[in-house]
Amino acid sequence: MQHLSALRERLLQEKQQIEQRLKQNDHFGLTRTSAHDSVGELSNYDNHPADSGTELYEREKDIALNEHTERELHDIDRALQAMENGTYGVCQVCGKSIPWERLEAIPTTTFCKEHSTDQVVSQHRPIEESVLFPPFGEFVVHDDAETFDAEDSWQKVARFGTSETPSDLQEDTVHYDRMYIDAEEQIGYVEPFETFAATDLYGTGITVYPNIVHEQYEQMLDDEQLMSPLGDLPAYEKDPYTS
Repeated sequence: MQHLSALRERLLQEKQQIEQRLKQNDHFGLTRTSAHDSVGELSNYDNHPADSGTELYEREKDIALNEHTERELHDIDRALQAMENGTYGVCQVCGKSIPWERLEAIPTTTFCKEHSTDQVVSQHRPIEESVLFPPFGEFVVHDDAETFDAEDSWQKVARFGTSETPSDLQEDTVHYDRMYIDAEEQIGYVEPFETFAATDLYGTGITVYPNIVHEQYEQMLDDEQLMSPLGDLPAYEKDPYTS
């Protein structure tokens, strides 16, 4: 009986502390009308998306902390009610007595170890993990007859707009729709010659299909007086070509 009174006093103290803490922090700021009030903002119109992302993260963290605290309060009330009913120390599932060591370690519990609701580890994972595979997803997407791997996804979505402005870009841009970081990266291939050079199944028998990229590629080599983009070649190989 003395041990039960000590546990009751302990639960009442914890309940008082939790209720006082929730009152002081307005349930982690969730009693306000919106997240904007917590940071003194009336609108997100002039905010950088990164700032909005930080605010969203902090808001989600407050929600999680509030849910955890309210669950603690609920468990305390359930244990105190069990004491009033005379069922404290008895498992709600199997009806067996809960060891005193467990009650002393977790005074809010009303379950034995075998039937504890907290012993199951959730197997639910964020849905984003279904498309995150090293190094860049390792999959190929066919969209509008354009093939690219997941590494090109940024260029694909950046064409619809980013938080960057023309003043944020230092390099020259060829088109207003490509004014974003790494816009010069190609979609669907890495090296320019991949758009006009072809081989057979075994990598032999190179065939060149002339196109605009091929002409630009040849012009670039001529301007640099090179026969290969991999570097300069010996004079006896380069001179006949550049002359």
